[in-house]
Amino acid sequence: MSRFRTRTRPPVALALPALLAVAFLLLPLIGILTRTQWSELGAHLTSPGVVEALRLSAVVSLWALGLSLVLGVPLAWLLARVPFKGKALVRSLVLLPMVLPPTVGGVALLLGFGRRGLLGPWLEGTFGITLPFHTSGAVVAATFVAMPFLVISLEGALGGLKQSYEETAASLGASPVRVFFTVTLPMVAPGLIAGAALTWARALGEFGATITFAGNLPGTTQTLPLQVYLLLQDQPEAATSVSLLLLAIAMGVLIALRGRWTGTPADRKAAQAPPVAEEPVPTAAPEPAKSAAPAALDASGASGAAPRDGGRWPLHATVTGFNRLTLDAEPGTTIAVVGENGAGKTTLLRALLGLTPRAHAELRLGDTDVTALPPHKRQVAWVPQDGALFPHLSALANTAYGLRARRVPRAEARARAQAWLDRLGVGHLAHRKPAQLSGGQAQRVALARALAARPRLLLLDEPLAALDQTTRARVRHTLRTHLAEFGGVCLIVTHDPVEAVSLADRVLVLADGQTLQDAPPVEVTRHPRSPWVARMLGRNAWQGTASEGGLALAAGGRLVLAEELPDGVPALAIIAPEAVSVHRERPAGSPRNVWPGTVREITALGSRLRVLIASAEAPDLVAEITPDAAAELGLADGVRVWTSVKATEITLVRL
Repeated sequence: MSRFRTRTRPPVALALPALLAVAFLLLPLIGILTRTQWSELGAHLTSPGVVEALRLSAVVSLWALGLSLVLGVPLAWLLARVPFKGKALVRSLVLLPMVLPPTVGGVALLLGFGRRGLLGPWLEGTFGITLPFHTSGAVVAATFVAMPFLVISLEGALGGLKQSYEETAASLGASPVRVFFTVTLPMVAPGLIAGAALTWARALGEFGATITFAGNLPGTTQTLPLQVYLLLQDQPEAATSVSLLLLAIAMGVLIALRGRWTGTPADRKAAQAPPVAEEPVPTAAPEPAKSAAPAALDASGASGAAPRDGGRWPLHATVTGFNRLTLDAEPGTTIAVVGENGAGKTTLLRALLGLTPRAHAELRLGDTDVTALPPHKRQVAWVPQDGALFPHLSALANTAYGLRARRVPRAEARARAQAWLDRLGVGHLAHRKPAQLSGGQAQRVALARALAARPRLLLLDEPLAALDQTTRARVRHTLRTHLAEFGGVCLIVTHDPVEAVSLADRVLVLADGQTLQDAPPVEVTRHPRSPWVARMLGRNAWQGTASEGGLALAAGGRLVLAEELPDGVPALAIIAPEAVSVHRERPAGSPRNVWPGTVREITALGSRLRVLIASAEAPDLVAEITPDAAAELGLADGVRVWTSVKATEITLVRL
């Protein structure tokens, strides 16, 4: 590939003002560099007044940074994570010190915290605290103008962090505070560091608010910027040297940040790691894992006591809101939740977790009603589609997270986590970070993490969707093995008919948030009550209304049936692709359902071909034929054909 790129010459009308802007910003800096007396620089910076001002500036800026962290970090989290009325006003208040003239800020602080201000008399009378003309006043002034940099930077980082990490941590039993300190903060550390650096640099250079509110007292409030102001009157050369020092500090901060004003959540960095090859999944669990399996954990995560429900937790849920259904299941039941996009599948899972206002679940697990409990106390573990492994923790630490959240001792939690990783065939990867795992390995670690927390209800949201076919088959086998030993109920959202049939005891079909069908996989496969489910299973599904010995199709056309239904009864006609015959000429003989059409698409399915045929007289139809038959018919996109279906090959499902 050529390294040369075509460059577009910028128009002079834009290039010239841009160059003038650069010169305008650069010229003052060049002025400092050229007018600095380099031979006297050391003497100027080590003079007693400058040293004392530098010491005071360091003290004030560090205290301002600490105060900004204590107040600004919770404020940034509130703005990024909690919806509330007046958020725009609060954000405006945060930004106000950045656009307010510093001297006006100092006057505002004086009227708020001064001896005659709103709060000043109370502070002085109750605690004996006087902020103006005191070092603490300089700290308050620096915090007032610098804290917005921390809040804005951290809020941006929090906004770029997927909430699924925090929600998954809560489902593992971690309280909101624990989630914040063990998951949220480590993952937004770049944004926090960037904001802290900017805050410290701004506090170090604060002048206007400080001199207005705290005064200019040597050794008390006379910081380095104020020292520059004084030196400029009597010793301009020394003022230039001190200005150069402040300039160097500011440039050092900007170079260290390299433009990362809002930080980068840790998961984005992890996403850039090279993929790792998938390894075979053991068909049987290693012997040490069987003896070390966390079977002795009780429902609260403590060891040694038998679960109050005997380790068996039936499910009863009544869901209202967008989803409107009742769900009952015995322990050990696995339910596949299917439906087209927008049917309410994920909303159902989030309602059971207590994480969405769109739907509310009255939920009972075993003998315990958990409806009023927050997510971290429900013992409902969730594995989202991407697994949501915490990128800053190893596979072992990820798996032990739920146990540690339930106060299981560290050594015991890590031993039990290792046992679960061994059982799922990824024990040898315990010390790898998620970025060093393949997709299948990461999904097994996510499953181990959920099972290690010993939930009473396990929710899996398309856990295998991101895997290739080979890896998906391996992980599906592992998942089926361990779900057979699970004492609670498992709900799996899936679009894969193989997963629904091979993993589930029941298939729950949702449409517009309601139950359309809840039956064993065999029943759903034979008599699907949803066109979407029928198509998911690889069948043609035509909806219509019974009329005069046939079916008037909703999409237009008519279907002749062998089975008679009373007029007006809605029904779904199921036609297997292999029951569709394809001809180049109109067929003669027994078929009573014959339509002309055009080949629109040919795809391979194993050793056979699936042909999509569009017709003006009937809905689109999929036929399944052999490659030899396709070659004999000369099929290709755009070829005109005839299709036929025998009435006896059509299965009717009443709706």
